[in-house]
Amino acid sequence: MLALPSGVTFFERGWLSSNNVLIQDEAQAILVDSGYWTHAEQTAALVTAALKQQPLTTVINTHLHSDHCGGNAHLQALFPKLETLIPPGHASYVDSWDSNALTYTPTGQYCPPFKKSGVLRDGDHFCVAGKTWRIHAAPGHDPHSIVLFNEEDRVLISADALWENGFGVVFPEIEGLSAFNEVESTLQIIERLAPKLVLPGHGAAFSDVTGALVRARSRLAQFQNAPDKHASYAAKVLLKFKLLELQKVKLSDYCIWAHSAQYLHLLHAMYSTGISFETWFFDLCQSLETSGACTINDEYIINH
Repeated sequence: MLALPSGVTFFERGWLSSNNVLIQDEAQAILVDSGYWTHAEQTAALVTAALKQQPLTTVINTHLHSDHCGGNAHLQALFPKLETLIPPGHASYVDSWDSNALTYTPTGQYCPPFKKSGVLRDGDHFCVAGKTWRIHAAPGHDPHSIVLFNEEDRVLISADALWENGFGVVFPEIEGLSAFNEVESTLQIIERLAPKLVLPGHGAAFSDVTGALVRARSRLAQFQNAPDKHASYAAKVLLKFKLLELQKVKLSDYCIWAHSAQYLHLLHAMYSTGISFETWFFDLCQSLETSGACTINDEYIINH
């Protein structure tokens, strides 16, 4: 594994909160993604310890899914002069704080409202410690997502556009069927950039980019060839994400939450009309248990 460039700190967090990347020099300290809202204090503690006495000057969100920007509001309260930069696609929804348009309500998630300072567009760049970080549009997992590329050291902050073993779940039922094609376009962008080291949104940093691209394209082909299986996968991702937050919950309460998530109803209506929503939901829970992602114990479902 290649060493991180000077001034770059990589916080590997897990799956409920995205990873965070701190980029700093003597004049500025920039945090890429802020994690999930229930981990906001933990995120702040990690960043503050790394900064020592230096203030955090900027937060950049690669996209506005709740596991990547859920800590924004807490950081803004801690650092009153903090600048917050986001991709442009949902900027107006942040200004008016439309939780439906931001997809938090349809997916059954929550993100504390925060304020934006500006937007980052494809081709924009900034310099830290004499190194240029350039913004590249990276639609697919989210239609407005961006990645950041350090041109001198060839380090890519890939967010959920590329992981070591895949990429972030795609929601074509919300974003449109072009989302799958956008994933491939973004993989091509990453291939052309030819990074030597990738700092993903989830999972460990990796340097075998060629292997990661092969695995990502294989997974993409599977999703494109079997949309019903992808729909089941997407539903289980949402269920698992909520279970990561709750850890242990009554199945009855979990089902009530699932009923509140409009996207789950959309998936059920499109691909599983032959069975009731409740039966479909419990089948998904049992599938998660079979995979080892949880345990169903009497009236509770427990995260693993």
